[in-house]
Formats: sequence, structure tokens, C-alpha cells
Amino acid sequence: MAFDFDLFVIGGGSGGVRCARIAAGHGARVGVAEERFWGGTCVNVGCVPKKIMVNAAEYGAWAQDASAFGWDIAAHGHDWAKLAAARDAEVARLSGIYAKLLAGAGVATFDARARFLDAHTLDVGGRRITAERIVIATGGTPTRLPIPGAELGLVSDDLFTLKALPRRAAVIGAGYIAVEFASILRGLGAQVELLYRAPLPLRGFDEDIRAAAAEALAASGIALNPDVTPTRIARIEDHLMVALSDGSVKEVDAVFFCTGRAPNTAGLGLDRAGVATTPSGAITVDEEHRTSVPHIHAIGDVLDRVNLTPMATAVGHALADTLFGNKPRRASYENVPTAVFMTPPIGTVGLTEAEAAARGPVDVYVTHFTPMRHTITKRAGRRTLMKLVVCQRTQKVLGAHMLGEDAAEIMQGIGIAVVMGATKQDFDRTIGIHPTAAEEFVTLRTRTRVAGVPAAAQ
Repeated sequence: MAFDFDLFVIGGGSGGVRCARIAAGHGARVGVAEERFWGGTCVNVGCVPKKIMVNAAEYGAWAQDASAFGWDIAAHGHDWAKLAAARDAEVARLSGIYAKLLAGAGVATFDARARFLDAHTLDVGGRRITAERIVIATGGTPTRLPIPGAELGLVSDDLFTLKALPRRAAVIGAGYIAVEFASILRGLGAQVELLYRAPLPLRGFDEDIRAAAAEALAASGIALNPDVTPTRIARIEDHLMVALSDGSVKEVDAVFFCTGRAPNTAGLGLDRAGVATTPSGAITVDEEHRTSVPHIHAIGDVLDRVNLTPMATAVGHALADTLFGNKPRRASYENVPTAVFMTPPIGTVGLTEAEAAARGPVDVYVTHFTPMRHTITKRAGRRTLMKLVVCQRTQKVLGAHMLGEDAAEIMQGIGIAVVMGATKQDFDRTIGIHPTAAEEFVTLRTRTRVAGVPAAAQ
């Protein structure tokens, strides 16, 4: 059978675009369909605009802190519209670059929704298109809790279309997006209630980091409400009332659901192609990212595995090399560095203490300190935490975790070392850059504790 394309990619986000572009570079005939915006969530309603707003939120505190260093600076309030214009211009620029990259690689692009008609055939905006191989890279979509009045709440995408900063906001959730949004809103001047069902925010992160994050969020003026779940949202005149499981009620002007994202598979016609999914809608794949139909692959957040943009692009690149470049390889899901851009930020790579301890005995090194900047500013809640988790048998560093200013920038370099299999002794013999916070990672000499020691024989 003669196909229209060697490869057709459904989804023009970071993973899909990288896969398409690399495949085309290997000589494949490639098409990509994107129904919403090129660059996907990350560029348009995720990483990029969020980080710009994180930067904006930091300036208010810096202006306040400047007097400690002798500067006479007064902050006269924040101009939301000016920030929004600058943010949106940068998003538009980057989204345009994605389209240009595809055009430059010779990829055919379709501003349309694609759905399966059968395992090799797609309806793309009303046009029938066939492809020998298909990659599904449709990402995820934000979700709301199934409670009365949920439609009155906003989702993460909506932050980037608000016309003004809400004076009082409730953020529901305690994952990446929730703590980042709470920090942004608080930093720009809103009163913020963070509502979450666990005792600590950031489930899945190292426990020391979770505890330090809660302290830092509270110190920034965010009202923490652990161990609760919202039960109802109602509008009363010009504000919203959020009822909670503990019987309390919060009066706010806006509610943000930051309660997770669902794989964006609805309406793709996966059943017509025979592509299997989990009950949550995530596409199931093997180690080569093949779905239940061998010539159909899936990558990125639609798998609900490691929902990070760089992970999706790495997998997309590896898949294109494997399928069309005669260079079969895989992108590893282990030791993926990541950051949470709350205030202050978190950077982490590798295993948590609990994960590592479950595999065997580990040496744990932890330090808390006030960075030099804040020994001068005296700003509360800006202590830094650094932690190394080390295999006792091999002395390899299994995990590195940090909460504190510049954590994400520092952790990128630490991530290289962990991926390479560096030992604690490699860290110890590395000369620190003084005076920096980062040098503490190579001067952790005293073991804090041992974890994961096997139980004594009975």
C-alpha cells in the first residue's frame, strides 16, 4: 500500500515536533497535525509563561530586600497588563519558531484536529490521510474535582488569560502546578489559600524537601490548609465560597484547580485503530513506545509516565532515530532532573531517601543554612536545604535534592554527575566555588543518618 506519509504525528507540542523534525532530517516524509497551538502546553500555557510570571513575582521581594544592601527602592504596585503583554509576546514568538522549525525541515503541517479512522488512516480536519507509522503526542489536559460548583473554578490554563490579579485566591492541590501558582499569585500581591488533602505538599518528592517546602510557602504568606478537600464551590454576589471537608469555608475571588492533568486521548478514535489505554485514558506502550498496534507509537504526557517537556523531547528524538535514522536507542526515564519553580525553588534528581532505602542501606547527608543574601536581608523562610542520598555499598549518589534560591540552575549540573554514576568521593574531591550555595554539595562531610538498614535476623 502506498501511504501519504512515512510518519504522521498527532500533536504539535515539544515531543511531537522534535520527533517529526528529526524523522524528516533522516529522510522520512512527515506530517504533523496540531489543533490548538504549536509548541503545546509548555510553550503556550505551561513552562514558558509560568516561568515568566515566576520571574515577575520575584521582583517584588527583591525590591523590598534592596534596602538591606543600601538601595533606596520603592515598589509602587504591579502592572498586570504590562506583564501579560510581555509574556504573551514571548509566547507568540516561541510558538512561531516551532512552526518555522517544521517548515525548515520539510514537514507538512496541518492546523487541524486528527482522529483515527483505522490503524493507518486519519481524518485531519476533514481530509483523509494515510501513514505507514503514526505517533500520538497529544499531551495532557487539566482537570477539575467532581464537586458541585466546579465550573466556577479555573484551571491552570486560565491563569494566562486573566485580565487582572485576583485579590484573594484559593489554589486547590499541592503538586508542581499548585505550589508554583500559589507562589506566583502571592508574589504578585494576592492573598492565597493553598488547599490540599495530604499532610504535606508535593507528594512523591523527598520527605525533607516536602517539609521544607511547607515551611517556605507559609513563610511567604501563603495560608496552608493541609488534610482537607473541597466539597462545594458557590458564588455569593461578587465572590466565591469554598466549603471544605473539615467544615470550614473560604471566601475568595478566584479558585484554581491544580489537581492534576489527564491524558488528552478523548475523541482521537483510538478504538478504531485498536490502541489500548488504561482506565484513566493513558496510552499503554512497551519499552520502544509501541502501543498495542506495533506501527503506532505514543510519547509524552499522553502516557502519564514522566510528564516533563524535556522527557518528551528526548523520547521523541530517540524514537525518530530508531525508526528512521538507523540508530536504535532509548531515552532513559531514570535520573530525570526536575524543578519546582515555587518560591524558593526546588531542584531534584534521582531517588528520594525512601525510594533508595527500599533498595538497601543508604547514607544520608543533609544540610540547612541561610544563604549569604538572606543573612543580610533577614527575610524569613529563605533557608536552603541540600541533601544527598548515597548507596552504602557502592557509594554512588542515588539522589540529590535542594530547596533554595537557584536550585534549578544548580541541579542541572548535579544531574550530569548523578546520571554518570558519580560517587560520594567524586563529590568530596571536587573543589567548591566559594562563596556560593552550590559548594555545599561538595562539602557535605558529616553523615546525617543511615536509612534502609536490613532488619536484624530473628
